[in-house]
Order: sequence, then C-alpha cells, then structure tokens
Amino acid sequence: MPATDQTLAERLLGGDKRALARAISLVENDNPEGWELVREVYPRTGGAAVTGFTGPPGVGKSTLLAGLTKLQRARERTVAVLSIDPSSPFTKGALLGDRIRLAEHFLDPGVFIRSMASRGALGGLSEAALQATLLMDASGRDVILLETVGVGQGEVDIIDHADTVVLVLMPGSGDSVQALKAGVMEIPDVIVVNKADHPLTDTMVREIKSVLALGPHQEWEVPIVRTEAVRGEGIEEVESALGEHRAYIEAEGTMLERRRRNLMNEVLAIATARMRRELEASVRKDPGVQQLLDRVVSRELDPASAATTILEDRRAN
Repeated sequence: MPATDQTLAERLLGGDKRALARAISLVENDNPEGWELVREVYPRTGGAAVTGFTGPPGVGKSTLLAGLTKLQRARERTVAVLSIDPSSPFTKGALLGDRIRLAEHFLDPGVFIRSMASRGALGGLSEAALQATLLMDASGRDVILLETVGVGQGEVDIIDHADTVVLVLMPGSGDSVQALKAGVMEIPDVIVVNKADHPLTDTMVREIKSVLALGPHQEWEVPIVRTEAVRGEGIEEVESALGEHRAYIEAEGTMLERRRRNLMNEVLAIATARMRRELEASVRKDPGVQQLLDRVVSRELDPASAATTILEDRRAN
C-alpha cells in the first residue's frame, strides 16, 4: 500500500472525520485504493452497534434518526449516520446532501453524517453501503445508523447490513398500508409508528399486530413504539427497544450469526456485481453475442435460451 494510503488508514483509525469521508468516497467510486483501505482496516471492525431504518417515504425516518443521534450524544456516544438517497439520473450521485439531513449535528465532532447514492439498488442500499459501514466502524464510532432510500416494498436488503432492523411507518398513509402487506414486514426487529398523534394510529397498531400474528412464531416479540419525532416524543422508548433487542441477540448468541450472514451476503453481492460488469464488458465486444441478441430481437430465439448460450460459451472459454 502506498504511503499516502497508509497515512489515510492511520487517520481513519484515529477517528479523523475527513479521512473517513475520503475513504468512503474512494469505495463509493469503486477506486482500488478504497478497497485496499478496507482490507487494511478490516481487522479493526466489529465494535459498533449497527441499526438499520427502513420504511416508506415521508414517514419521518430522518427526523427519527436526528432524535436518536441527539440522545446518543447526550449519552456521550459517537455516532455515524449513513443515509442512502435516490440517485441523480445525470450524475448518479445522491440527490439529497449531507447538510440537509441532521443539520444541527453537522458540526458536532462526535457525529459523522454521509449521504450515499442508491445507484439503482432495488433493495434500497447501494453495493458500497456495507463497505462504508465497515469504514465507519473502523473509525471508532460507537453507534452506526443506516437509513434506506425509502422506496417501500423492495427494501429488504437492509437486513444484510444491520444488527437490528427498524421499520418506520405512519398512520393514514397508503404506502404504509402497502408495507404491511409486503415482505418488508418480515424483517423488522422493532417497529416505530411515527406521527402517532394521527387519529388512525390505534387502527394501524392493530393492523400491525394482526400482520405479525400471521408470521412464524419467534422468541423475540417485535415491539411497536409510538413516536412524534418532530417533538422528540417516544425517542427514548425507541432507544430502549433497540437496547433490549441488542441485549437479546447477544444473550441468545445470534449476534455473531447475523453478522456472519451479513458478511457472507456481502461477499456474494460483490462477486455478483463484479461478474456482471465483466460479463457486460465482454459481450459488448463480442460480435457473436451481438448476432445472438439480434436473433432475440427478431423473435427467432427467446431470451432465456440466448442467456444459456452466452453462459455456456463463457464456461467453455
């Protein structure tokens, strides 16, 4: 590793916010120096409590995170927040910037805030999200909060990035009703009903309990916490629920199982993404593949058969 990168690694491990920001940019841009840096600091990871927040747009996830960040700082814990934003169709960068989210904490040296573009990731998180989380962890942050893009039913891959998963809903929202019907209801360890002064809050809580009752029996009973994040109400209850869940998975010995699963899925995700890029690059230059695609377009060959032919050719080579 070049000396400059070694210096960056040392600064990162020492908790330098600028070094952490630079490191995440390298990984997000798929720069080889970034991956080398992750390899350098990886043995120093595993100490942070990682919580993921998912749910439909507009339910107040960012406001909830701001409240939790304020509470954690009052407990003298360092915090890192990673918000996954929609990608700009032009630059592929995050549409919402760091300064918009958690504005009152931006200058706090104990808080690191980063927005990252989803870049079209269907599950609400980009490929580089776990790498960024590892870098935050290596920098010595006590608590890491992940927030997904808020696309709704497709946000199930956050389970591969967090020790505890929080689903945030709000009453009277069509998106929230859809979330109750979707597979996303299978992943939360804690459910937060925000904007709980709404007259339909009791109805939503009953619906959530009904949906949970239909699922498989689990020893951990998912708590439903009501909040008014804008006014700071219910934030301590959320923190308490997160602490109880963490204590539970540590006592049951499932913390290591979760992290093992998360890391295995990350390895497979990186390998899959790289194989796809290599395949796309190779087929664009292959006239035989282009002829095959022409046959698909002219309806002479179906897409699945064409894909099988491409894979068989690659295996043969």
